[in-house]
Amino acid sequence: MIQHLQYISQTPETGTHIDAIEQVLQAGGKWIQLRIKNKAEAEILPFAKAAQALCENYGAKLIINDYPHLAKAVNSYGVHLGLQDMPVPEARKIIGKHQIIGGTANTFEHIRQRVAEGADYIGLGPFRFTRTKENLSPIVGLEGYQKLMERVKKAGISTPIIAIGGIESADIPAILETGIYGIAISAALTNQTQMAAVLEEINSKFSIHSI
Repeated sequence: MIQHLQYISQTPETGTHIDAIEQVLQAGGKWIQLRIKNKAEAEILPFAKAAQALCENYGAKLIINDYPHLAKAVNSYGVHLGLQDMPVPEARKIIGKHQIIGGTANTFEHIRQRVAEGADYIGLGPFRFTRTKENLSPIVGLEGYQKLMERVKKAGISTPIIAIGGIESADIPAILETGIYGIAISAALTNQTQMAAVLEEINSKFSIHSI
């Protein structure tokens, strides 16, 4: 089952992606995406191995951003592919049927593309401007989610759709009201001094919406 809350790693004020991931896992996070940009696969491999080991220790699931070969090498839960990355069917040939594939979408046409490709979940965004991404796609915003999710419902699309991109805790209730399946967050958790309390607050918003 696809989780409803995904944490996307970023470098914290002190430490590495692995430090940030471990802090989220200690706070109770259960779905992690390792997202290291602008580095070769060989450089990311040690981080992927460490992240996978941590997720196994905490009973969490790991997604590797961009690199199906790394996802296969560390036997992660799956891989996430951006619009400029390898097509989903090509990645499926690499990782097989037992790991999941998430795909980014920015428009309804992208959503239909991801469904046709066989993605297991769709990351739809960005919700707002975020400094964690280069070459950012057009902002979707709350109104955009409302319109897109209406079209998704009418089209009978059942693939889980995760809102992504600059989302803060306060944004979550309104986004969930659109019918979005889940939320991906990064800065909202990274560097939080009371991370467990923040994560509990975020999870409570999912409970209120009876997800």
